[in-house]
Amino acid sequence: MLAFAPLHTAASAAATVVTWLADTLVPLTGGAATAAAIVLFTIGVRLLISPLTVAQVRGERRRAALAPEARDLQRRYADDPARLQSELFALYRRAGASPVAGCLPALLQAPFFLVMYRLFATGDGSTTLLHERLAGVPLGWHLGDGLSAPVVAVFGVLLAALLALAWWSSRRARRAATVAGTPTEGPGAVLGRLLPLLPYTTVLVALVVPLAAVLYLVTTTGWTALEQAVLRRPQPAGIDVH
Repeated sequence: MLAFAPLHTAASAAATVVTWLADTLVPLTGGAATAAAIVLFTIGVRLLISPLTVAQVRGERRRAALAPEARDLQRRYADDPARLQSELFALYRRAGASPVAGCLPALLQAPFFLVMYRLFATGDGSTTLLHERLAGVPLGWHLGDGLSAPVVAVFGVLLAALLALAWWSSRRARRAATVAGTPTEGPGAVLGRLLPLLPYTTVLVALVVPLAAVLYLVTTTGWTALEQAVLRRPQPAGIDVH
């Protein structure tokens, strides 16, 4: 049990924050106050890591600026995938544009998602939150706990939103890989093919986690889409993005 003490402490802290937000929102949102509190909690998490997202976008722009050099390396070492991979990583390293830096914001969200899952799957931190509802469906319920009309409606809307956001994110990832000159052979090519598929894993996760965690996923994925639309808008000529 000692190994889970930090997680229990984090769940208790999250329960305190969510409960306080819910109590504050009751006059505005009524019975959906806890669901609204989860949305605000998620937005707070994303605001905390937003500087890393900005750095990620800058790194992607640096890689896009290196695309002509990357394509030249691909032509030069087309018959030597290992040398090509080495030269590409050296190119990105010199420019301070790590090809894996974009994973950091997503990795930092994982502990918060785990806390939300534990809070509403086990009641760790606050058992009362398990019984809070959204449109008549307990926030601690999973999709398989009973396919009544309210459950199908609530989960169906959220899963449809996640699927739409995953499709949008996948398209954006493919365009970004093309612009950045992702290699067509070697380990880099495998990574380039996998990245556009990663957004769909969110939909699969949503099938097996509590409704509260699904709300978290929808909110954070929607926030990501909004960030991408704002931060990756075309830059006026002459602006230094480095």
